[in-house]
Amino acid sequence: MRTRRSRAVSLLVTSVVLTGFLIPGADAQPEGGEGLSAGPEAVAVVEPAVAEPAAVDLDEIPAEPPVRPRPPAERELFGADCETVIEGSQVTAACQNAYPETDLLRLHVECDRWWDVDADSAAVALPPAGRIELTSRCWKEVRSAWVTHQRP
Repeated sequence: MRTRRSRAVSLLVTSVVLTGFLIPGADAQPEGGEGLSAGPEAVAVVEPAVAEPAAVDLDEIPAEPPVRPRPPAERELFGADCETVIEGSQVTAACQNAYPETDLLRLHVECDRWWDVDADSAAVALPPAGRIELTSRCWKEVRSAWVTHQRP
């Protein structure tokens, strides 16, 4: 099985980091101010620290639960639903506004040929509960078409 270079590097870095955690424990001195003797046969004996059992003071726990963050704001209800249909060089967008605000709509058409002029329609106001059909065209093929929404 062939290993990737990134895996080998990550294993090397991990071993260096773990070694860095172990070295301070080897240099630790016992309490009481006794240092290591200078002789070659001297061995440092480090006794593990005795930890006291964890205790929780029930008076420090608040009676009320922590405050929850505010929920995100509700999605704003704006923008007519539009269905765009491309048939050859003709583009038709049928839009219906189901929201209580007027929506200004623009139909944008990008033509496929470099010499064909792209078209952006004038803004058309669509009142609440209204329905409208926007049309545009290119001389040849249509690359893309979309509708933009704007508040009046």
